[in-house]
Amino acid sequence: MKIDLNFDFFKIDRNIQPSKGRMLISEPFLPDIYFRRSVIFLTEYSEEGSVGFILNKPTGLKIHEVINDFPEFDAEVSVGGPVANDTVHFCHILGHMLPDSYHVIDDIYWGGNFLALKKLISNGLVDANKIRFFIGYSGWSSKQLEREIEENSWLVTNNASWNIVSKSDKDAWQKVLKNLDEKYRLWSKYPENPILN
Repeated sequence: MKIDLNFDFFKIDRNIQPSKGRMLISEPFLPDIYFRRSVIFLTEYSEEGSVGFILNKPTGLKIHEVINDFPEFDAEVSVGGPVANDTVHFCHILGHMLPDSYHVIDDIYWGGNFLALKKLISNGLVDANKIRFFIGYSGWSSKQLEREIEENSWLVTNNASWNIVSKSDKDAWQKVLKNLDEKYRLWSKYPENPILN
């Protein structure tokens, strides 16, 4: 029996446009190993391109296990994306306490003076729950992200319901979707491999 549906499960509404401080939620079957079922926080968005960090790909490592000569610190490291995966980046809520930080949105900042950060941590002035570290980043050249959004690869949302600097949660994709419209809540129930359905 053919059923007439009044919406397409895989057509993404474009009510919210990408901009810095917003989140990208991948469609359920995006095949890329980095972006499969990912939640990405955009820290930069302009005509020249976009930069963001995957929020739900933990490595299981602490930052002092990744960087030599870094003070012991109980902050986890996540995979930020496929670009420059020999570099470390960080988002934080330290504000102007950390020089050269780039303000993204609300109380969230990106980067800053790395030597000053190490000193603040060594002096016990930074809590691990105020900073997130990433290996590599996610980047798009001019108009590339817009094309991927047109192809229904990404849903753009506001970040209001998610703590950007909280510990990485591998289940964040499902959790974020459960706070959205019915169509996207249904996405969270799809198996990763549709053949297993």
